[in-house]
Amino acid sequence: MTAFAALPMYDWPETRGAVDAYYSALRARVPELPPHLSRPENDAALDALWSDPGLLLSQTCWGPMRGGLDRTVEVLAQPSYDDVPGGRGIFYRSAIVMREGTPLPAPESTGCALPVALAGLRPAINAPRSLSGAIALSEDLSDRGLAARALVTGSHRASVRAVAGGRADFAAIDCRSWVMALDHEPAARALTVVGWTALRPGLPFITSRRTPPEMRARLAGALCALGAEAPALAA
Repeated sequence: MTAFAALPMYDWPETRGAVDAYYSALRARVPELPPHLSRPENDAALDALWSDPGLLLSQTCWGPMRGGLDRTVEVLAQPSYDDVPGGRGIFYRSAIVMREGTPLPAPESTGCALPVALAGLRPAINAPRSLSGAIALSEDLSDRGLAARALVTGSHRASVRAVAGGRADFAAIDCRSWVMALDHEPAARALTVVGWTALRPGLPFITSRRTPPEMRARLAGALCALGAEAPALAA
């Protein structure tokens, strides 16, 4: 059985070197990991990899986990978001971004801080199954018909571009992806953070349920040695 590893969730072209360096540090602790990361080209390929019994390591979203992925994978650990605005340990928020508005710092509480003015506006979402880009927003706004009006873009970066370009009015961007956008995506400079979703568990590191327990323990240990923390149940 072929072994696979992928870290697709924050693997932008500009951050690929850092992702590869992180993976090299993991392989130094678990040499049985594949020499190179797999980089699926589309959602169908990513879904196939996540469900493959040869999956040793990947990172996913709690949206697909809620949708049934948890039946084939096990959570190893979760990353810390303490280094980005909107994060708190293994929990993260989504920044609500618009083309204009009064900047709003991350709230101190665990609850959401969403502007009432979002009612009736069109959101850009990266995918309907994304916790950070769609589900959290829908839950915090009690839906308000978001699914019917949303522009589906395929990625957080594309959502930033869609809002900046006027094809949508706002978007919910995972707080780490928002920092990456500010660093690497020119369209982000036209946007302002006007609100935040509530805190939810961040993107978990996973392995196939067929991975032997001893290997699962070693992978979890390596992830925690590099700053990840023990798993938490999805909110």
